[in-house]
Parts: sequence; C-alpha cells; structure tokens
Amino acid sequence: MDLTESQTPIQAPVRREQTAAFSPLYQQIRQLLLQALEKGEWKPGEMIPSEFDLARRFHVSQGTVRKAIDELAGEHILIRRQGKGTFVATHREPVVRFRFLRLAPSDGETVPADSEILWCRKVRANAEAAAALELKSGDGLIYIRRLLSFRGQPTVVDDIYLPASLFRGLTMAVLTENTGPLYGLLEARFGVSMVRADERLRAVAAPEDIAELMKIERHKPLLRVDRVSYTYGDRAVELRYGHYLTDQYFYRNTLM
Repeated sequence: MDLTESQTPIQAPVRREQTAAFSPLYQQIRQLLLQALEKGEWKPGEMIPSEFDLARRFHVSQGTVRKAIDELAGEHILIRRQGKGTFVATHREPVVRFRFLRLAPSDGETVPADSEILWCRKVRANAEAAAALELKSGDGLIYIRRLLSFRGQPTVVDDIYLPASLFRGLTMAVLTENTGPLYGLLEARFGVSMVRADERLRAVAAPEDIAELMKIERHKPLLRVDRVSYTYGDRAVELRYGHYLTDQYFYRNTLM
C-alpha cells in the first residue's frame, strides 16, 4: 500500500487530555517519571532509582511513588522484578513484546510468527500521514512492508510509515539482519520506544496486492487495523495499516 493511493483518512492523533486542573499527587509523580523517560534519563532495560531515592528526589512519601510506579507497571512502561528492582520496559521483554500484536489463534495454541520484510523505501508524507504523525506534507517517511506468517500461512500484511528524521540509517539491510522484534530494533538502535497506540478496526475486501501476498482470492474479507503508535510525551512516531486474515484467528482486546 503506497501513500499515493486513495485511503480512508485516518484521524489526527488522539491525545490524552487533562480532565481537571488538579490531579492526585501520585499522578503528578507519574508525569514526572514519564518526563524523565522522555528525556532519556533511564534507557529501556535500565533500572530506575529505588522508591526511597525517588521519594527523596520528589519530596513525597514512598507510598506515593509506589502508586505512580504501580500504574506505569500496569501500562507496561515499567517492569517490576522481584528482589531486583524496577526497570524501564523494553520490547525485547516477552510481557511487552507481543502486547501490540492482538491476533490470537481460535484453537488457543499460540505459535511464533515468521516475519519477512518485503521492502523498505523512502516516500513523502501525504496529507493523511502528515496529520497522523504531526508532520508537514512532503516530509520524508520510511515505508516498510512486512508479512507475518503463522504455521506457514501468510496472515498479516503490515504497511508501516515512520518519520525519516527519527530513523536515519534504517535500511532494508538493517531490517533483514534484525532477528528480534521490530519495535525492539527501533528502541535499541534509534532510541524510540512505542509505549501506546490508538487503533481503528473495520472489515474490508482484500485488495489485489494483499490477496496475492496472502495467497487468497481477491476480495476475501479481511480485518484492517489502522494504528498510530506513540512514544513518551504522546508523540506520534508510527502510522501502520495492517490487513489480517482471521479465518483461524480473532482480534483480542481487553476493555478496562
């Protein structure tokens, strides 16, 4: 899928808004911790200071710090390790690695996906991509097409668009040499962590090029997932269009 093609416009990024002028103290500490993460004070995989040290730094109780950390751990931004401390989550952690891949097998037997990068090229952002990623029309993007297969069956085709300014040096060679998760590569090599995403789902008929890749008949029903992913500070850093074959899978989600 090229950005020169006609697509249903994806809405501008949805930001988390402050709903009140006052927020609880632990939420203020949570925000300060996020700001420190955004500035790169602690890198993915590194241990953050103890609750005692953070409480002294922010002049609050350890209980307040603990509540802020508990919330960030619940969002998989931080990871608690019993007897070791609290660490910045990384997409190489199993608990974090697959939290954005919501496809689950109908028979309950989870199998690893085989990932194939089909191409990586530079393109220019059209109005839709520019709005989603808060760029200007014509700004440079890196476009990646990836195929995920399960049990030998092509199941997901992802069209991924990344701001070129954030991922200088991301090439086909770098992607094909990578043996871990894509988000883990972007995090480790370019310092960009995906911490949350907004998605829109709808049923579509398989486009001709997608059907050919999946080895299915044209116009077969597929699930399309449009995603904008964000790093710290609610900065949009990825626009993705995914086409999912759901004959033997379903898209799972948890509503809180």
